[in-house]
Amino acid sequence: MKHYDVYALGNALVDLEFAVTDTFLQKNDLSKGVMSLMDQQQRAQLLAALEAGFQCIKRTPGGSAANSAYAVAAFGGRAFYSCRIANDDTGHYFRASLDQAEIGFNNNCICNEGHTGTCLVLVTPDAERTMQTYLGVTSEVGPDDLDPVALAHSKWLYLEGYLAPSPSARAAAKQARSIAKTAGVRTALSCSDPSMARFFRAELLDMIGDGVDLLFCNAEEACLLADCEDPRQAAMHLGQLTKELVITLGAEGALIVAEGQMHAIAPFLVTSVDTNGAGDAFAGSYLYGRTYEMSPSEAGRLAARTSAEIVGQFGARLAFERHPELLREHHTSHQFQA
Repeated sequence: MKHYDVYALGNALVDLEFAVTDTFLQKNDLSKGVMSLMDQQQRAQLLAALEAGFQCIKRTPGGSAANSAYAVAAFGGRAFYSCRIANDDTGHYFRASLDQAEIGFNNNCICNEGHTGTCLVLVTPDAERTMQTYLGVTSEVGPDDLDPVALAHSKWLYLEGYLAPSPSARAAAKQARSIAKTAGVRTALSCSDPSMARFFRAELLDMIGDGVDLLFCNAEEACLLADCEDPRQAAMHLGQLTKELVITLGAEGALIVAEGQMHAIAPFLVTSVDTNGAGDAFAGSYLYGRTYEMSPSEAGRLAARTSAEIVGQFGARLAFERHPELLREHHTSHQFQA
């Protein structure tokens, strides 16, 4: 019997969110809507500029795959997270968040030297998020951070695309895939951000290897990965890399290709406040749904509903207690539709 529903591997980060202006992004030469990496000195300079004109709205545990694992656990699933953090206040805060969500983690995740990674999330009035990430010790996450026993006793291995730039992280992803294949564990991968598909396309394809069971991407990532201009055309190309494909379309919902059928998922309309974490929540909710015998379209509706609530608030995670409520509402509406 499997002990975990989802075993995730990714970067351990703590998010600091700021509501900023487009002028601030332009003045500081920041590429809007994507994730960019920075070193410790650049982080200090940007943080000083932010604190001179804006207040930090929210501090939350982050990391793409960690956010998805959180959604799985919050819905009542069992999640495990392999990561690397430092023995500092930020690292202790991140580890406490795993404990609180009852997410398992590798016992050797704490490094005695270095700094835990952080992400400065800059949200403009149009709700778009621009992320400036200092990876810290998580840049060195590697094969030694895997827990082969926990992975072999999981239903899904989930990999985030943000691992692509790091050689050690890619090595960990490949080893994790090998363990998963031997143990009969299905593999899911998220592209995570357009910058990964644009600047690390070869590395991302290397992580996908001979194919995955489930691939998540947004429309821009899908087109970049498939080297085409239309998401539906991209879906045809990407079908060669995955058994099941999810393409999120923002305010237009999502497109799911599974079991030889294409499903259009209608959006849940909300007033957009902050898009940070929407894709992570979608992936985690969808993984939960598919693990617990929901059809692709039913899991897609739960994921769309969850990600819509994320977009309607500041921060990449919903309150833990909101997830069971969402699930009850989802089941009620599904029964009504049936």
